[in-house]
Amino acid sequence: MIKDDIRQRLLAQQDKKYKEMQERIINTVPADSIIGVRTPELRQMAKELSKMEDVGEFLSDLPHELFEEDQLHAFIISGMRDYSLCMAELVRFLPYVNNWATCDQMSPKVFRKHKDELLDQIKIWIASDHTYTVRFGVGMLMEHFLDEDFDIRYPKMVAKLRSDEYYVNMMIAWYFATALAKQYDDILPFIEKNKLDTWTHNKTIQKACESFRITPEQKEYLKSLKIKKDTK
Repeated sequence: MIKDDIRQRLLAQQDKKYKEMQERIINTVPADSIIGVRTPELRQMAKELSKMEDVGEFLSDLPHELFEEDQLHAFIISGMRDYSLCMAELVRFLPYVNNWATCDQMSPKVFRKHKDELLDQIKIWIASDHTYTVRFGVGMLMEHFLDEDFDIRYPKMVAKLRSDEYYVNMMIAWYFATALAKQYDDILPFIEKNKLDTWTHNKTIQKACESFRITPEQKEYLKSLKIKKDTK
């Protein structure tokens, strides 16, 4: 069976030192679910699996037991060229995503040619009660709608989000820090008018000040907007 073959290939490429590092930084999955296979090897393996006739057997075998199996699944989806098939598989897989790495490294290339349909689905994702579905939706807004397709409606959507989940709030902060770097004049009022919760507001400023795309003058001003205590 394809699952058994995949498991054997993964074990054959194990890097124990890499496994130890991943166990430290990916703390929402059980340590024993991580084999320790480096990303380039997983991406290459995903390319090979995507050409196999029985890959659907692997994609339908949810939830996966191993972190690397989730990674393979994400990379296979990212390489799909048929938008409808890609979206169907993504919608089926997202509820099982349980860590930031799988969430953030999943980026279907076909989305670039289907912005209107993607935007409709993003609105559904960010309304989800599943941490990594929301995170993925905000990530897709950040990746595809901060340049020529930018509209002020999109940061307004993100600014309305409220969550107790660290990995949601960190993505919101990442979104606004990136947005400041790309659309500074339009995004600055969100910081000036305290449109985000206090933690996310301050984290946005921190991440923006770490960016080389933000000028020294802009960084100094942003630092002056940091909230020193929760006033909300």
